[in-house]
Amino acid sequence: MEIFGVDIGGSGIKGAPVDLDRGDLARERHKVLTPQPATPQGVAGCVAEVVGHFDWSGPIGITFPGVVTDGVTRTAANVDKGWIDTDAAALLGERVGGPVTILNDADAAGIAEMTFGAGRGRKGTVIMLTLGTGIGSAIFVDGRLVPNTELGHLELHGHEAEKRASTKAREDEDLSWQHWAHRVQKYLLHVEMLFSPELFIIGGGVSRKAEKFLPLIEKVRAEIVPAELQNNAGIVGAAMAAGK
Repeated sequence: MEIFGVDIGGSGIKGAPVDLDRGDLARERHKVLTPQPATPQGVAGCVAEVVGHFDWSGPIGITFPGVVTDGVTRTAANVDKGWIDTDAAALLGERVGGPVTILNDADAAGIAEMTFGAGRGRKGTVIMLTLGTGIGSAIFVDGRLVPNTELGHLELHGHEAEKRASTKAREDEDLSWQHWAHRVQKYLLHVEMLFSPELFIIGGGVSRKAEKFLPLIEKVRAEIVPAELQNNAGIVGAAMAAGK
């Protein structure tokens, strides 16, 4: 069974049909740059462009980098503030011409990893963290999602964590892998102190380069692994949500 998934990020919007039996992309994904400013209408146009690239008709799952409740986007940390309290399901559904399911981007990535990736079969508390333009989070307890946790906005040493430990922070400040890994370590230790997870799954595009920074992280008791679906996890999870 194939369902279309779209992952809206702070820097890029990507999508593809997903084979829900395999938990993998059925075709090579298509990506466009996120418009700046990332207004609802601007992003909706880009989502329609991604979907139109495949001439897709049918259900579509779409991630959003913020809190989503009942298809309404409630926060907008890394996109235009016009998204706050927008009926995203109605807006995007109108633009793509079909039914859509909207959910938080890290929640979508976590759902995919817990079903097909690094969290498969794991019990206890598992925390997925997506390191990108910001830091997204998804918490699972015995495989069940606690939605919209937004742990990237925790305060750490007087700063919002994602302003210090995201991939964007590493790139903007031109940090070495070692320096950045030290920041990520501080963040993980803080999250571990609060939630005592058995496993951290590190996702986002930087998961492709896990060997450059994960071995540099020390003192964290929980197991730390890179996302197996890497940066496709959001697309897969979005499609899974729409396929329910």
